[in-house]
Amino acid sequence: MNAATTLLILLALMPFTASNLFAAEYDLVIANGRVIDPETSFDQIVYVGINDGSISAVSEQPLRGTKIIDAAGLVVAPGFIDVHSHTPTLLGQRLNLLDGITTQLDLEAGSFPVTFYGEHFRAGAQINYGSSVGHWAVRTKVIEGRSMPYIFAGKDVLKMNGATWLQTATEAQIEQMRLLLNQGLDQGGLGIGVLLDYMTKAVSDAELRMLFEVASAREVPLYIHVRRGHTGDPAGLIEVIDLATETGAALFVCHITHNAMGRIGDWLQMIDEANRAGANITTETLSYAAGGTSISADVFRRRDWRSIFDISYEDVQWVATGEWLTKETWEKYATEQPGGIVNHHYVKEDWVETALQWPGMMVSTDALPAIDINLPTNPNVAGTFSRVLGHYVRDRKVLDLNEALAKLSLYQAQWMEQASPAFKKKGRIQQGADADIVIFDPQTVAANAVYGDPYLKPTGIIHVLVAGTQVVRHAQSVEEQSPGIKILGPQKLSF
Repeated sequence: MNAATTLLILLALMPFTASNLFAAEYDLVIANGRVIDPETSFDQIVYVGINDGSISAVSEQPLRGTKIIDAAGLVVAPGFIDVHSHTPTLLGQRLNLLDGITTQLDLEAGSFPVTFYGEHFRAGAQINYGSSVGHWAVRTKVIEGRSMPYIFAGKDVLKMNGATWLQTATEAQIEQMRLLLNQGLDQGGLGIGVLLDYMTKAVSDAELRMLFEVASAREVPLYIHVRRGHTGDPAGLIEVIDLATETGAALFVCHITHNAMGRIGDWLQMIDEANRAGANITTETLSYAAGGTSISADVFRRRDWRSIFDISYEDVQWVATGEWLTKETWEKYATEQPGGIVNHHYVKEDWVETALQWPGMMVSTDALPAIDINLPTNPNVAGTFSRVLGHYVRDRKVLDLNEALAKLSLYQAQWMEQASPAFKKKGRIQQGADADIVIFDPQTVAANAVYGDPYLKPTGIIHVLVAGTQVVRHAQSVEEQSPGIKILGPQKLSF
């Protein structure tokens, strides 16, 4: 970056006179850090001044602050945004923050009513959070006549074995779903989440088209776990690309690496071709190489999962104990604990690397619920983002640091602007942006969480701020304040 370009960026980031800038005292100043703003490609050692939860100044000259964080030798970047999480819990929040995540969203499963989402944050949240309108929850209300607002609610845990997951809807039921989906969007849902693969035989063409029609009419994204075929068969992707193209709905394809498998390059090429033709489609990848879901999921109950994933019983872990399964233990758990979670190990490293290099790729956790430190889950909740920075940036050099940071924050914020104007101020280190910030050591950052020991915090994530409030200090949780907010859509009341 030449001097003239640097000056122009600094002027854009700092609409102040020099005298006002240096005379001001800020609530908090981050000093001497390498500040990276992925949107402008700004990358320089400067000072960041924060007031009232927002970035007020980015300066080459020292700034005065009531509080100072010395970030010498560290990178100062936008707080990470996880658009695919299933752990809006106090434990999940703490683990996410220690991994640099400042905004946690459940967009694949979602909730209904959206007003319920964030049950564990009623007394306040340290992290920003939000959800889509969950099609499955709407379907439960219509098909089964009962409310299940989230994948866990109180002591009730979702089991994917009722009529919601198996029964085809009538035309009248589809129209009832349409009304409830609009109601959820009116409540501030950040689009529509569709667990299509889990109800692959139940959802008709008419019902799926209705989902795209609602998303298009309301100008919000759909987040879809597409129907899964054998070893990367793209039929499920083609189905949703065609509907997105026909209706104009924005489409987010969930965890593409896990569905495309060895055909990840082909799947990404199909998305590129659709976008060149005018579609609005994006996708995400995880950084850990296993899938995690209920043992009662449709793919395990009704389909030849060993052929689909090209694995066997011995490649699957029972999450609660970490044990590797056999045919006998699989059948025992499936019968006795149908709500239990398994990790099925089938994703290859080169699939993830191919996905990460796709322009616009986002990284997400797909973290399963972390409710109690004595109840194991998958390691995604504690190490997804630090794993990208340590393993894929520093060690394997799959990405450079600036591009990686865009995939951890900026691209999510830009995409989510379609769902809520709040995201226009996230994913950036710029004057006026929200002071959601992660400060890390690029030389040491690394994930430590692994399958079987999922709650180990990462190395090298030093400080984390949410709305200018420090929630991680010297790699330790700070639980003094609750600066997080529930992020809502525009709540258009036109339906």
